[in-house]
Amino acid sequence: MGLIELFILAVGLSMDAFAVAICTGLTMRKATARKAAVVGLYFGVFQAVMPLIGYFIATWFADEIIAYDHWVAFGLLGFLGGKMILESFTREGCPDRECPAGNCRDRDCPGGKRPDSSEASLKPAAMLPLALATSIDALAVGVSFAFLRVNILEAVAFIGITTFALSMFGVKIGNIFGARFKAKAELAGGIILTLIGVKILLEHLGIVL
Repeated sequence: MGLIELFILAVGLSMDAFAVAICTGLTMRKATARKAAVVGLYFGVFQAVMPLIGYFIATWFADEIIAYDHWVAFGLLGFLGGKMILESFTREGCPDRECPAGNCRDRDCPGGKRPDSSEASLKPAAMLPLALATSIDALAVGVSFAFLRVNILEAVAFIGITTFALSMFGVKIGNIFGARFKAKAELAGGIILTLIGVKILLEHLGIVL
């Protein structure tokens, strides 16, 4: 897997975190660089660590199924990509867009402007579950890295930095435009992961793109 493919995969993998970052930005009255960086660090670190864990788990049995490694990579990436694509059509809003107005945290709620809840939403109790939930898919991608003989340190660095940058950007997008880009981000990420899985399979079958 080349650097360009790795970067594209990192972008696709980070779309879940990007979508959640949009929702986080939606709760902020003002998305400062510090707040965006905190969100980026949570998601970036988890997205880098999870594939590393998956990689080392998979290396224990990678040699035993080397003949089927391309099918494993295709299956994992195809499954994750398909899951993201389906989720993008569920049209679920951000968790903070709930009513009644009395406990609504959406700054654009018809009930009026709400207090800035960003400080509470950036605490570990709120961010750790989100970071873990959005990085579970990266664990499976780490497994596929073991079968593809990817340079794991290079890969996790790409994924972590890309997720950090896109999460910061997602906070700003959510703060300015709201949640309208959330579904589009998930759809794009799903398509990217699926196409990479197909490309890996075709290359191993001797079909050069």
